[in-house]
Amino acid sequence: MNVPADKETPKPSNFLRQVIERDLDQGTYAQRHWGGSPGDAAHHEAGQRDPARIRTRFPPEPNGYLHVGHAKSICLNFGLARDYGGVCHMRFDDTNPEKEDQEYVNSILDAVKWLGFSWDANGTSHLYHASDYFDFMYRAAEYLIEAGLAYVDEQSAEDMRYNRGDFSKVGTNSPFRSRSIDENLQRFRDMQGGKLADGAAVLRAKIDMGSPNINLRDPALYRIRRATHHNTGDKWCIYPMYTYAHPIEDALENITHSICTLEFEDQRPFYDWLLDRLGEGGLTNQPHPRQYEFARLNLTYVITSKRKLKQLVDEKHVSGWDDPRMPTIVGLRRRGYTPESLQLFAERIGVTKSDSWIDYSTLEGALRDDLDPKAPRAMAVLQPLKLVITNWDAVMGAGKLDDCSAPLYPQHPDVARRKFKFGRELWIERTDYEEVPPKGYNRLFPGNKVRLKYGHVIICSGATKDVNGNVTEVQAVLIPDTKSGSPGASAIKVKGVITWVAVADALKAEVRLYDRLFAVPQPDTTEKDFLEELNPDSLKVVQGYVEPSLASAKGDDRFQFERHGYFVADRVEHAQGKPVFNRVAGMKDSWAK
Repeated sequence: MNVPADKETPKPSNFLRQVIERDLDQGTYAQRHWGGSPGDAAHHEAGQRDPARIRTRFPPEPNGYLHVGHAKSICLNFGLARDYGGVCHMRFDDTNPEKEDQEYVNSILDAVKWLGFSWDANGTSHLYHASDYFDFMYRAAEYLIEAGLAYVDEQSAEDMRYNRGDFSKVGTNSPFRSRSIDENLQRFRDMQGGKLADGAAVLRAKIDMGSPNINLRDPALYRIRRATHHNTGDKWCIYPMYTYAHPIEDALENITHSICTLEFEDQRPFYDWLLDRLGEGGLTNQPHPRQYEFARLNLTYVITSKRKLKQLVDEKHVSGWDDPRMPTIVGLRRRGYTPESLQLFAERIGVTKSDSWIDYSTLEGALRDDLDPKAPRAMAVLQPLKLVITNWDAVMGAGKLDDCSAPLYPQHPDVARRKFKFGRELWIERTDYEEVPPKGYNRLFPGNKVRLKYGHVIICSGATKDVNGNVTEVQAVLIPDTKSGSPGASAIKVKGVITWVAVADALKAEVRLYDRLFAVPQPDTTEKDFLEELNPDSLKVVQGYVEPSLASAKGDDRFQFERHGYFVADRVEHAQGKPVFNRVAGMKDSWAK
């Protein structure tokens, strides 16, 4: 059902938007051509003027499931391209064959689509794989050797590490650094031809072993790795290093603004060195892409280490990658988060150059703000206690049920209404009755009047207990002519209003009360094992009752359970006749101090 939407607010500015706007004003990339697909300088020069004002890319490695930090990057890269008349490429950085899998490729594509973005533009699909560029990368490596800018190093890994130096000691030239161009070219071809063992040699750039930036001390470009690649099979036994492959990928794809997280800031000088050298050789299009770094997402009560998330799954601390407590996009989706809420979250936290922690309540706040105007309302009882109206038969008639209704969307009461029954026996929350009420308690206790929301006013007359003193039933008396919406509804003043469902038409449901997976704000930042920081109360499962309007709910349908918060029909296990609802977020932040 469509609900009127609020008007879109302007996007807040940030340093990346300022960079893009400056480049557009100066026409930095306005004269570049696009060959219709990724390619070298000659390929693009033969094409038309690039129809994209800017080009960005989202380049995950397909070695795991994406998490909330990737959601920020997706929204950022695709959002900037959208806002500035550009194109965002979907690229798989699949240069590490041992950790990559088609399962992850499929899950990543699904996540990007679910978040509301597409890599199709100007009649072209911009879905690419770094492995599609392996031939060019090899050609570029031979060019660097022939230009005296790269050499094959056959030191042991230990010697190479030692000779690289550190922040207090400059590096030492490799004994293989002075080889001739012809010898280096032959040894590199031997690497590619499978004549050298794994780990026996690497191809290194020849830059400066005395550079204060350790990343410029002859970084590795290629290593020998006999492994079957999910895209290229066994064609290659050498694979490019990420720091070598990534700038080349950007250049071949005509990327203008290569946006990455701060840990790559020290790699930017090599990024520029490599593309400057390839541009001088006429191999790549000019002007070349520029790299810009922003602070990665640090979200409280969350870890995003793929290795540790995998450990949670493998050791069954969670039910799987899509467990609703996981920060993975599949987990957030199953929890009930919407694409719009994640986009809103990404906008609100913005992009900066300094690391900081974002409070988890910001994520939940974006979810509430997105769902509040559009989530259908429903009543639910999660800790059921039976309420019996003892004079119902005398006042309303034996066996009779009263018809009640309420707006599906309170902010738009004329859009639709939901209907349910009111009868002699109702379910109420166990916390809505106190034999001896604490100060300020306005719900049910002997002698107190309350309104049953959308229904009638009642007076509590007492309760029944079991042999252990536990309340098993609450009794009340109906006050006639007080039904909500009737002329006499306002004649009786009450301080308390409680929710309920009727025994006659309520649906029994499993309700999963999910909470934060970790009990500490910054998990895995101390010497303590991160598993010791798990929240033991991150999941509670209760058997409750929901109003009959939810009988037709389907997986992924979201609702606001009045007074309880936002819930979603579980996309995996929910079924008509066996409903399962997950709590997405409460009505307010229960962790606020």
